[in-house]
Amino acid sequence: MDPRRITDLQTSYDRVAEEYVKRIFDELEHKPLDRQLLDRLAERIRGLGPVCDLGCGPGHVARYLRDREVDVFGIDLSPGMVRQARRLSPEIEFTQGNMLALEVEAHAWAGIVAFYSIIHIPREEAVNALREMRRVLRPGGLLLLAFHLGDKVIHLDEWWGAQVSADFIFFRRSEMEEYLKAAGFEIEEVVEREPYEQVEYQSRRAYFLAKKPQPPSS
Repeated sequence: MDPRRITDLQTSYDRVAEEYVKRIFDELEHKPLDRQLLDRLAERIRGLGPVCDLGCGPGHVARYLRDREVDVFGIDLSPGMVRQARRLSPEIEFTQGNMLALEVEAHAWAGIVAFYSIIHIPREEAVNALREMRRVLRPGGLLLLAFHLGDKVIHLDEWWGAQVSADFIFFRRSEMEEYLKAAGFEIEEVVEREPYEQVEYQSRRAYFLAKKPQPPSS
């Protein structure tokens, strides 16, 4: 990903971090399907090892999982978002990082939750991002991925009154299936839903549950 694009995205989220908390931090209260999927993931992954909320924003997904006794931590590109997450959930570890180049050894994590973080990865680099996620997962590790369905790219120069420069990329279901398979994942489940009114941006959503395969037994 072009360094200038990374800097622009990072700066954009830094500028909206406080407003983002006001508008987004409590959103799971109004999203029953999201809670259901996170609850199911927590049941499967609890006690198996660390789980990363990748692109964590203010850490509301991480906090939800922590409340369900998951060993969770968060990573976000934006230092401003990391500061907000640490303030709101000081009992959880949050660090700054780039999902295209995670500073962690291979096979380190039992799971990854990536809610609407891949939407900032250009199509031509989506497989690389997913391969990086696969690299850091343990064999049998799970990835719960959420994104907007479609084929458009929305560019924002202004967001909640702040000057920004950020692209929001929509992906087709079949497209993401191909990307996940190319990255070496096995897809376990795909769920789609219509947007919740007066809660979120009005786009159809997709959730993929994928697994890093176990090595073949000798």
